[in-house]
Amino acid sequence: MTGRDDARKRPGNGGRGGEDRKDRREKKGQLPELPTNGGDPPPELTADAALVPTPPAKLPRKTVVLPDPAASLAAPADSLSIGPVADPVVAARPGESENDPPEPGPPEIQNYDGQDDLADLTPELVPMFPGAGPFLARFLPYSPPTHAGLNQNFCDLHAFLKYLHEAAWYGYLHASLGDQAAYVLLFEGRTVTAAAASATGEQALGELLNLYEQGAALSAHPLPAVLAHVLSGIGNRAWKFNLTEDFTGLHARPTGAIFYARGEIVATLPATLPYEGAFPAPLRPQTLILPRSLAGWAHHQYTLTLRGKDSMNAITGMYQQFRTQHGLAGIAFLRALGERLTPAEYAMRSDVALHDLEPLVQEFIKTGCVREGG
Repeated sequence: MTGRDDARKRPGNGGRGGEDRKDRREKKGQLPELPTNGGDPPPELTADAALVPTPPAKLPRKTVVLPDPAASLAAPADSLSIGPVADPVVAARPGESENDPPEPGPPEIQNYDGQDDLADLTPELVPMFPGAGPFLARFLPYSPPTHAGLNQNFCDLHAFLKYLHEAAWYGYLHASLGDQAAYVLLFEGRTVTAAAASATGEQALGELLNLYEQGAALSAHPLPAVLAHVLSGIGNRAWKFNLTEDFTGLHARPTGAIFYARGEIVATLPATLPYEGAFPAPLRPQTLILPRSLAGWAHHQYTLTLRGKDSMNAITGMYQQFRTQHGLAGIAFLRALGERLTPAEYAMRSDVALHDLEPLVQEFIKTGCVREGG
């Protein structure tokens, strides 16, 4: 055996004995030796290598609470806490620094039905005549009078009504004499509904005129236009209540009354009925006409004379004279009389106050333009 063979068999000198010791260490679970700096580097992963994706960890939810506008914008450093999820980074706008405190957001809005607040905002009216018998009087709200103590000794009622008509006045009139009383509601200066102890409508309007002629004191109480419109539907009976999106009128109940305008509650009144009912208001309230007993002339028919026919013929001199004196409105009224309309019917169709027509009828008869009857 040569010296080279002895060296190959001798342990620890790079022979087979060194490899045997390495194998024994791997069998015992020890890690293999890594190459030194002088060895080959570990292989690098290429872009084509298949990577197994790792599922993201589930993070706890973060509850967002809107800031309180009254709270201070700058909080002390020791009070700041880091939530489980980081807030997104928002780029600063021009002219702002990233370290500037954020602007406060709107306050947190809570969902609620709003019925309590609605009840607080709805005005509650006070009855003017609590316990009154007529429906209209029962639901009239309190209103300080603009005119009080009017009397026939110094105030012509027809002239006063004409004044209110020209002013397009909204409100109600109240006349009282002893234990008798009458109430009339005006809308745009026109009498649209009335009530007395045993009458409504035109008869009640006549009752107010009768009381005034007997010396009753008269007062005028203004109302907002919307309330006057709601009350214009009150007559001698209540109807079944049916609330629609455009309902305008009064809803009476044993617990109180509700004023509706186009389906919305505008006011309440602590005046009741023993049953539930409604008084729907017309889209445009019509003018009341005095009854025949008080204004018989308004319910009569008139016949045109030859002079009256010439007054409507534009080629005659009579036409120019009549137009200068009475205007186009007088010509239209004279033509309506020639078509067999009564003054009361014409007043309702043309929305003209009846007291404005009475002097015209008297003038037409006096000048020979018309004669009464057929």
